[in-house]
Amino acid sequence: MLVSNAKYGLAQVGQLYRDRADCENGFDEIKNQWGWGGYSTQDMERRALSARAVALIYNWWSWYVRLANPKSRLEAKTSRPQLLSAVGHLSTHSRVNKIVLALTHEAASQIKAMIGNIRAGIAHIRGIAPQLKDGQRWYALTRYICEKILAFVPHTLNSVAVASG
Repeated sequence: MLVSNAKYGLAQVGQLYRDRADCENGFDEIKNQWGWGGYSTQDMERRALSARAVALIYNWWSWYVRLANPKSRLEAKTSRPQLLSAVGHLSTHSRVNKIVLALTHEAASQIKAMIGNIRAGIAHIRGIAPQLKDGQRWYALTRYICEKILAFVPHTLNSVAVASG
């Protein structure tokens, strides 16, 4: 039995618990999939450097995967094999660089759609990048990704997030 004086309906309380569990899944993933579970050295400086490197790479990968799939969060256990399974070849003709990817993964059509999302995000940033300074490009990319994520949030939650932000 749940007793509360919150003014949430039962469905909203259930969603709050699912959101909480999703946050805990992130900590579980960074510990078990990214190697943040422990370090064997007693040197605090090396442990701190390793922990910072793992956190930074996890953060970059998380943004990259949300650019690829803004509908939902993907765990590293599944997203790394999908997004790192292609073999690429760079060709240059008339000063135009082209990367051709050969997908060998069984979910090739899903991966193609995710790569299309990444291309669209990069094209968007490249289109506005000349007028931006270095730090502003990263902000513009993360803002673009957040806008894509919010497009998939149900309207009732989306209006609350926009109103409070």
